[in-house]
Amino acid sequence: MDRKLLNIELGRVSAEEYKALPESGIVVVLDNIRSAHNVGSAFRSSDSFKVDKVWLCGICAVPPSAEIHKSALGAEFSVEWEHSDETLPVIERLRSEGYSIVSVEQTANSVKLDAFTPDPSVKYALIFGNEVAGVDQAVVDASDFALEIPQYGTKHSLNVSVSIGIVLWHIHRH
Repeated sequence: MDRKLLNIELGRVSAEEYKALPESGIVVVLDNIRSAHNVGSAFRSSDSFKVDKVWLCGICAVPPSAEIHKSALGAEFSVEWEHSDETLPVIERLRSEGYSIVSVEQTANSVKLDAFTPDPSVKYALIFGNEVAGVDQAVVDASDFALEIPQYGTKHSLNVSVSIGIVLWHIHRH
């Protein structure tokens, strides 16, 4: 039988050490995520995969928040974040900083995630949308391309926090 590792054996870095790590070239943009628990989960996944920054746009809850903290488990302290009332100005700022703008959304011309190999020389801004409406159409229009997670069941979407984890894992493994 295999033994589970204790937290102390995992070799995790502190929030200060995390901030000193080299940049990954990945930022996450949350476009009007209404659930503070989903925002917290986004922080937690972003910490796990060394995202450089989380942008909280529109109606997103912002730290400090007990609901965010419950899901983030403190990742809101390690991952840099910023709030903007609107998503489009953030996209333009990120584009001017050299990011490729990627909406994670089902579109007529979206690239299936399993067919996408990220270029390590490219910085990516990954945009995840509202739990009901998805990424706003104007934001999709302003994106360089859309990534779609292939799905095979009867439902047409995944929870946004699950989608964030899947996409970040895919990019990290490449």
